[in-house]
Amino acid sequence: VEKYRPQALSELVSHRDILSTVQRFISEDRLPHLLLYGPPGTGKTSTILACARQLYRDREFGSMVLELNASDDRGIDIVRGPILSFASTRTIFKKGFKLVILDEADAMTQDAQNALRRVIEKFTENTRFCLICNYLSKIIPALQSRCTRFRFGPLTPELMVPRLQHVIQEEGVDVSEDGMKALVTLSSGDMRRALNILQSTSMAFGKVTEENVYTCTGHPLKSDIANILDWMLNQDFSTAYRKIMELKTLKGLALQDILTEIHLFVHRGGERVWLQMILERPNFPLPLTECFLLSTVDFPPSIRIQLLTKLADIEYRLAAGTSEKIQLSSLIAAFQVTRDLVVAEA
Repeated sequence: VEKYRPQALSELVSHRDILSTVQRFISEDRLPHLLLYGPPGTGKTSTILACARQLYRDREFGSMVLELNASDDRGIDIVRGPILSFASTRTIFKKGFKLVILDEADAMTQDAQNALRRVIEKFTENTRFCLICNYLSKIIPALQSRCTRFRFGPLTPELMVPRLQHVIQEEGVDVSEDGMKALVTLSSGDMRRALNILQSTSMAFGKVTEENVYTCTGHPLKSDIANILDWMLNQDFSTAYRKIMELKTLKGLALQDILTEIHLFVHRGGERVWLQMILERPNFPLPLTECFLLSTVDFPPSIRIQLLTKLADIEYRLAAGTSEKIQLSSLIAAFQVTRDLVVAEA
């Protein structure tokens, strides 16, 4: 991950609008205080470090940039001590401003954030502050109003794939097409996570395929989820329970993960899944009329709403630490009720 961290603003792959704005700030020498927020692995730290490299030469980097991370102590004493003394001192031989980067600023205490307000205001003349965080709500409004905010959203697959291909080419890793899709799907817009999964899968299995990626991260395979759905909707209760328990034990799956994947199937891809299952399985257990109903209509909205409510309840109970076996029974029961309702409506 560090080996391929972008070193210049031109190397960053996403958020072109933000980068062009920042670039304009730098070229016009009007950089404001910045607040960069968004999920991890979307290029926030890389952006500000690339800015710092553009602003300062290597030998003056140490004296002009103060970077503090969540791993460093950043309580009120540090704000009043090292940060204050760094911000308040001017550089003799270089005009321009110093840069203070506070990474993971949402981990700072309320007191430290309050102490920072005055420091930011008082020394704007010779110091710029850049706060980086995952959750904007954890930064006090007073600090938010003193900074120009930029949101770094999750990266889209179109942006991630070329960068991943560059790394794959440089490292000479063997990646199949479905393996690439799995990397992008599982990382859900987090570039760092995608590279970590790529590295661990290639080291563990040599070849990066969809199955290897899912196995390496411990995620249930799409085919396993399709099977589980098939059993829940087409088998009787005890058979479905037995088969799913066997699969869970064999693959070491957590019900929480199964639930998340099933939710995606029900919520977004329901129609595709049923269509696929019908096309792939000539001996589909449902009568043809019901197959047709599921393939064209998917679940009617009223039934889908009931099912999603049930899934939400199960997830809530799992989070409260209940027995997985009982919750699995509840999940199967929810689907069996749904099946009966679909048949009744048909």
